[in-house]
Amino acid sequence: MAQIPNLDNAPLNLTSIREQSQKELVNILKHIRGKKCLVIDQKLGDSLSLIIQTSLLKEHGVELRHLSADPVQTDCSKVVYLVRSQPNLMRFICSNIHNDVSKGLQREYHVYFVPRRTVACEKVLEEEKLHQLITIGEYPLYVVPMDEDVLSFELDLAYKECQVDGDTGSLWHIAKAIHKLEFSFGVIPNVRAKGKASVRVADILNRMQTEEPVNSSDTVMPEINTVILLDREVDMVTPLCTQLTYEGLLDEFLHVSNGSVELDASIMGLQQEGKKTKVPLNSSDKLFKEIRDLNFEIVVQILRQKATSMKQDYTEMTTTTQSVSELKDFVKKLNSLPEITRHINLAQHLTKFTSKPSFLGKLDMEHTIVESESYDICFEYIEEMIQKQEPLIAVLRLLILFSVTNSGLPKKHFDYLRRELLHSYGFEHIATLNNLEKAGLFKKQETKSNWPTIKRALQLVVEDTDTANPNDIAYVFSGYAPLSIRLVQHAIRSGWRPVEEILKLLPGPQLETKRGGFSNSPSFDSLSGVSTSIAKVADGRRALVLVVFVGGVTFAEISALRFLSAQEGMAYDLIIATTKIVNGQTLIETFMEKVG
Repeated sequence: MAQIPNLDNAPLNLTSIREQSQKELVNILKHIRGKKCLVIDQKLGDSLSLIIQTSLLKEHGVELRHLSADPVQTDCSKVVYLVRSQPNLMRFICSNIHNDVSKGLQREYHVYFVPRRTVACEKVLEEEKLHQLITIGEYPLYVVPMDEDVLSFELDLAYKECQVDGDTGSLWHIAKAIHKLEFSFGVIPNVRAKGKASVRVADILNRMQTEEPVNSSDTVMPEINTVILLDREVDMVTPLCTQLTYEGLLDEFLHVSNGSVELDASIMGLQQEGKKTKVPLNSSDKLFKEIRDLNFEIVVQILRQKATSMKQDYTEMTTTTQSVSELKDFVKKLNSLPEITRHINLAQHLTKFTSKPSFLGKLDMEHTIVESESYDICFEYIEEMIQKQEPLIAVLRLLILFSVTNSGLPKKHFDYLRRELLHSYGFEHIATLNNLEKAGLFKKQETKSNWPTIKRALQLVVEDTDTANPNDIAYVFSGYAPLSIRLVQHAIRSGWRPVEEILKLLPGPQLETKRGGFSNSPSFDSLSGVSTSIAKVADGRRALVLVVFVGGVTFAEISALRFLSAQEGMAYDLIIATTKIVNGQTLIETFMEKVG
């Protein structure tokens, strides 16, 4: 199980959201009396580990199992399935129940859908003639607090579903999650959205408020001042670049899942040959909180300084007589030793990857593509990667970055690279390439690219970035400022009107509206960094902006937002919500499909 993050320092009462989800699950279990076997689909189990401790479930007479095609081994007469609303998971449930029936086992079955029941899933149960054996319910888990300023809707496939399958169910889920937050924290008066999916979410949210209104009294100021909704489609450049913050690199190489990484115990200095260990990564770890958002170069220096200082203290302790208070200080310092050791081990492991010439070469190429100066050099580099048969994901990542910054590739080059990819990696990947083309990620060029204009106007490439004492968000990619966060920065500082012409060059419509009875409240445009008087909530806290990424956000972007929030004269606290935390690899994986 992952470690449940500490939410005490959250700018919003996220603990209450988590406790509500705990209570709803415990109530479901209480209603089913006696011993029961709780069968959870693995993916959902990972999300639940951030909400509820296993021990708490066991207190309610629960045996835990993971859903699979294998029959459920248990002596309990009651089986409770807790699953995401996905038709493919129904097949497992059906096969489990058919197996019980064939053995003559008499059990009571409950299926709880997360977050709500769907016709498609119930249809599978009906077709298998099992619906009369099952009691159906819902567990309305729409949002999972990942950390004190990050919420996840846990919708891994949202981007691909919207872009390729034309399935917009996830947008309803996002709107519902925001609406649920409004029931706790008041109607959000200002909405900004950019991108097709985001504008749609804003529309659904308004419809929900009409149909199921949150009672907003004019006297109470809502806790969230503004929601900014951004489509991943608006900025596909950022997730395809390699993140260079500590947490970003941990995700790139070790894949952070639900606030922890799993790796060989030997890497962490544990004497357990061949065993895996889970390392929790959230703000409960004081040192991680201090270094997670910094550029990795600096993290290595900080860890070195901390280790050196600890060594000096130890030498002083052993060579000179110390007073009791000095001893006490030293012991206090020793308490942080496990954290220092943990991050030195992780950083040392990361350095094995980041010091490779191949890694540095790829970084250089990413920068060359983003600067969009040398088309031929980039084209030849990708061509060579295909010829060397480098991992397909690595090739696609650079290829899509190249395609996105050029608004597609000339027909001749597009056809050539597509053919080369299929020859080198196999024709079964044709479905993947079709998905990418449908999503507009790897396509034929139809118009001249707007990228050079956008890049210049928003100052996305920043020369001589000081990664040690950054004065701009570009430090997270050592010289490239994430486009998505530049848009948030403009929205907060001066509104989007001054950059309206640039916004029009980016994909999808945009929207700015006021909601609830707040049309006479101070407008968001007047809330620049200076007028903190308006931006303060009644009890002196800073006003809150909820930034929602529809289609995923990277750790580097989260770090850039934290950097903005910490700037002097910044009138807002920022909370990030996302369909999923992604990186270039995990995002491309959602589009991958093999034929046959």
